[in-house]
Amino acid sequence: MASNPWDVMRELSAMHDRMNRMWGHLNERGQEDVTSRGTWLPPVDIYESEGREIVLKAELPGLKREHIDLTVENNTLTIRGERRREDGIPEDRYHRLERSHGTFSRSFTLPHTVDSGRVKAEYRDGILTVTLPMREEARPRQIPVELSE
Repeated sequence: MASNPWDVMRELSAMHDRMNRMWGHLNERGQEDVTSRGTWLPPVDIYESEGREIVLKAELPGLKREHIDLTVENNTLTIRGERRREDGIPEDRYHRLERSHGTFSRSFTLPHTVDSGRVKAEYRDGILTVTLPMREEARPRQIPVELSE
């Protein structure tokens, strides 16, 4: 059993995504922070680094760098791309076809503390890493307390 309510919600969300993939379509998710559309859905991890940057890592195996489109607009980070089938193999030759192919699009609402002008992205070994630095004014700052007499 999950130890806290967030673990339960994470498990329910993962189960929802698996059901959508199993039945071949993705339901509209309404006004959530994370939306997804496409024929397949690459998994994504998002965390805050020690340097107070938000880091997003997306698994995009088999994609070429030129097939990935990354944009930041109106506090929304969008990753789009396409994983293509291998050329020259007719569909009737396949005995088993488990890897998803086609287009995808994932969008994430960014907090206002992110400095969208300094976003960096790196693609290596099928992993897209997007680093979203915080604005300087959003970083905690130590305020000295003076002794008054």
